[in-house]
Amino acid sequence: MLNYMAYLLVLLAAILWGTTGTAQSFFQGAVHPLSIGAFRLAIGGFSLLLFVIVARKLSVRTIPWPATILAAISMALFQPLFFSSVQMTGIAIGTVVTIGSAPVLTGLIEWIALNRKPDRIWGSATLLALTGCVLLFANKGQQLVDPVGIAMALGAGFSFAVYALVSKSVLKAMETVSAVAVIFSLSACCLLPFLLLFDVSYITVPLNFSLIIYLGIGATSLSYLLFSFGLKQIPSSSAVTLSLAEPLTAAVLGVAVVGEVLSGLSWLGVGLLLCGILILTIGDKRGVPAS
Repeated sequence: MLNYMAYLLVLLAAILWGTTGTAQSFFQGAVHPLSIGAFRLAIGGFSLLLFVIVARKLSVRTIPWPATILAAISMALFQPLFFSSVQMTGIAIGTVVTIGSAPVLTGLIEWIALNRKPDRIWGSATLLALTGCVLLFANKGQQLVDPVGIAMALGAGFSFAVYALVSKSVLKAMETVSAVAVIFSLSACCLLPFLLLFDVSYITVPLNFSLIIYLGIGATSLSYLLFSFGLKQIPSSSAVTLSLAEPLTAAVLGVAVVGEVLSGLSWLGVGLLLCGILILTIGDKRGVPAS
């Protein structure tokens, strides 16, 4: 696979993630976002697991269990930490701290644990994208900043960073579809008990059921397959920086579909985010292999 194609696959994954907010805005009735997260992982993970079992593509002996379990726990922890941070600090701050901290934390972990020092292209692209992300949410009303909520957002960012780094080693030992199927099935098992805490009768509404299926298949299994295919070819830090296309997509869809209005400052943020993504995608002409 060409290096550029790997970047584009990760970018497509982030665009799919960015559709989740718009999709959730169409749910009818009271819906707790954490129950949506549990359903997403269950549908995405178990559907892929069923596919690889039926296709006989899964070999239990090839599964690197320590890394797989750590990746699954990281993805499972991301859901309650992120949704709790959003509830405590507001959507804008929770999103910016979570998604903004993940690329920085990934780069630091790669530097410290893997002795891979971030290059200038990654640094410049990440700085532009993070600045754009902050400006994008600058006009949003906020709740009182809660230190515990900020800590949870940082925890969510760290969880995603760990997932990106650890799943890379799983992908080296397993075929991509099988790896994603096992990781997300285990993550779903961790979150299924949360469904007992919430009213999930909303799933019986046809529109809500269709949205859940889309979130599970399109915005989870398909998106993380794309992310994983790309992650095999590029550094984890670059892949996580490209995930900043998620809030960019959400903002554009909010304007185009939901009818939201962005300020001039937010549009400046959109431009900076695009610049950061473009620099990272086309800036490295050397085709540096992933670590």
